[in-house]
Amino acid sequence: MKISTKGRYALRLMLDLAVYDTGDPVRIRDIAARQEISEKYLEQIISILNKAGYVKSIRGPQGGYHLMKDPAQYTVGMILRLTEGSLAPVACLEDEVNACERQESCVTLRLWQMLNQAVSDVVDRVTLADLVEWHEEKSGNYII
Repeated sequence: MKISTKGRYALRLMLDLAVYDTGDPVRIRDIAARQEISEKYLEQIISILNKAGYVKSIRGPQGGYHLMKDPAQYTVGMILRLTEGSLAPVACLEDEVNACERQESCVTLRLWQMLNQAVSDVVDRVTLADLVEWHEEKSGNYII
């Protein structure tokens, strides 16, 4: 499994919104500058997050974005699955029911299931609040 720039940048964007939440909306321009990511690319990502209800858009000259929920209510898995789709290591585990005709005799299926469970255990346990805490531990300040 390889996480694309869209997934990585979505996490960085959400983390930036959490870290720089002063009560005022956070502008994409400011996030782009801090994260050294193209504004255009961030606009595409924020659109996905906005449609999913993860962020709230505030229009106008003083506009920007806020998280819709407390950072503890977002898991890394939620954000990655929204932007990446399935995190399953193989196609046969992407759907709720494994429709692979070889599943009864597939020796490696157990390995893929274990890997899938391990990834899910991590990304579904770590929250955006955890990332904020790790950021503070690492930097000692609020610069990402």
